[in-house]
Amino acid sequence: MKKYNVLGIGNAVVDVISQSSDIFLKKMNIEKGIMQLVDRNRGELLYNSMDNRKQAPGGSVANTIAGIGELGLKTGFIGKVGNDELGNFYKSTMEEKGTDFVSEIVDQSDLPTSRSMIFVSDDGERSMNTYLGISAELGPEDVNLEVASNAEIVFLEGYLFDKDKGKDAFIKLAKECRMAGGLSGIAISDPFCVERHRSDFLSLIKNELDYVIGNKEEIMALFETDNFESALSKAANISPLVVCTRSSEGVTAIQNGNRVDFKVKPITPVDATGAGDQFAAGFLYGLAKNSDLEIACSMGCVCAEEVIGHVGPRPEISLMSKFSEMGLI
Repeated sequence: MKKYNVLGIGNAVVDVISQSSDIFLKKMNIEKGIMQLVDRNRGELLYNSMDNRKQAPGGSVANTIAGIGELGLKTGFIGKVGNDELGNFYKSTMEEKGTDFVSEIVDQSDLPTSRSMIFVSDDGERSMNTYLGISAELGPEDVNLEVASNAEIVFLEGYLFDKDKGKDAFIKLAKECRMAGGLSGIAISDPFCVERHRSDFLSLIKNELDYVIGNKEEIMALFETDNFESALSKAANISPLVVCTRSSEGVTAIQNGNRVDFKVKPITPVDATGAGDQFAAGFLYGLAKNSDLEIACSMGCVCAEEVIGHVGPRPEISLMSKFSEMGLI
């Protein structure tokens, strides 16, 4: 028995969420529906412009890991925060929810803890403006080999590829986990992230990883094609397990040649923040429990559906109860 069922590594970002209008987005020159990196001054300006802020520990993979922890598995997270108000909030809140924050808080840093200002429009679309701060400095020195070898599954965040030291941390964690008999995989994170690091992503998926999770746009961007089926086939040729979310079209997964196309009932989201993250939580829970591929996809969709029904990137009800009601467990 290993200490962690699932261990994540990614940007430790405090999510700050506020409702907004399209008029406000235009006024503040915020591009709707995407994640943009901003500098410190821009981050402070946007933070101060937010009304009725709702605050939570976030970051894509951190949200996934927290979701898995709330489903009852043993989870840990590797990230980087400063010894400031947001950093201490991040660590304590993660641990209160059942996930070990295995990294040390950094003292005496000029960089503050990262934060993402998320503006949610009336149609549920989210516009994210992220100041990375100290989380972008995460490197291989932050990966504890004993922790890495004590994980059954590790989940890696594609955004870390924006710095070489993040890539090095990534590879160190993946290698150590796999050498100890575990599985390593990645969340592709964003089509623009793919554009910046395509060759590195492809090399990592082919040579160092056991699974890849991404949405339709990310998978197509990976192989520079508008043909989804072609991109999916190419992904399946280099990875034992490919999982692709397709919004209202459901999810497609291919594991060693076995394909599942799981359909969902389209619904109008209240807030799409965290939908992909919580899909990954449900799916990885199923993977950790050795569930059938279709059941794991169903678990992921249940988690995604719950989180888009309210403001905020994490579940507000017991999803284990929901799994039980649906006969998934």
